[in-house]
Amino acid sequence: MVRTLQLVTSRRPFFEQQVEVLERNGVSCTVVAVPGDSHGRSVADYVRFYSRVLRAASGREFDLVHANYGLTAPAALAQPVRPVVLSLWGSDLLGNYGPVSERCARFADEVVVMSDEMAAALDGDAAVVPHGIDTDRFAPEPQGEAREAVGWDGDAKHVLFPYDTGREEKDYPRAERVVERAREAVDDRVELHAVSGVPHETVPTYMNAADALLLTSEREGSPNAVKEALACNLPVVATPVGDVPDLLDGADCSRVGATDAELAEGLVAALADADEPTGRERARAFGLDRMGERLLSVYDSALDGGVTAA
Repeated sequence: MVRTLQLVTSRRPFFEQQVEVLERNGVSCTVVAVPGDSHGRSVADYVRFYSRVLRAASGREFDLVHANYGLTAPAALAQPVRPVVLSLWGSDLLGNYGPVSERCARFADEVVVMSDEMAAALDGDAAVVPHGIDTDRFAPEPQGEAREAVGWDGDAKHVLFPYDTGREEKDYPRAERVVERAREAVDDRVELHAVSGVPHETVPTYMNAADALLLTSEREGSPNAVKEALACNLPVVATPVGDVPDLLDGADCSRVGATDAELAEGLVAALADADEPTGRERARAFGLDRMGERLLSVYDSALDGGVTAA
């Protein structure tokens, strides 16, 4: 059994799924999270986190340390005994914390990124292992029943924005502009719904209640929301960030647009499309088991002192 110390900023659903998959494959996972509010952590919170990591590392025997998100990497690298795997999620490399993540990546034994775009941004080797999704949980449901469950009007067209509107990199104001432009070309009433902070198990119901998912992000790694929407056969209209163009390649009824006009045009087409979406077939490649296999390969390489190629 491989014994791992998992470091994470926030225990998000996709991270919990990662832990579950690893443990199903015989990997022991002890999780230490950064204390404090994820929306306003201080330097003191990361000092306390470092102390927690040292206590955990000294109290048990671990084979390796897996730092999930770049800001956990300094604490992982501060213990020089065990191999370190660093997973970068997107904003930690492509956003404000990029210099920290890039520097730490040079000292990690293995680096995992979510997309080829992220791998190209690093000065070194990295394994591309996107977060997997639960294709049993995220699956098509009758739209009428889903709309009744979430309380949406059955006569309108519904566009889902799957993020907190306060996250600047997700650019909710742009989503509002795009939907406003689309309304001019759609006969039905079009409603935009920003859904965040709901229990993860209810997200498939919201996706099945919607007619399209709109992603207007300025940057992404490999957004799970897009993969989950595809698994629900929900059309996706998105900016060409991260691996989104690859995710949507071959998924009928989904579209990529770089400008507001292109996004609005894609949204109008998605709302009017009478064809059956094929996103679920595309989403099968992003299952949890496949992600688990690839992470195990990364762990093996770290323990052998090698480098896993992208």
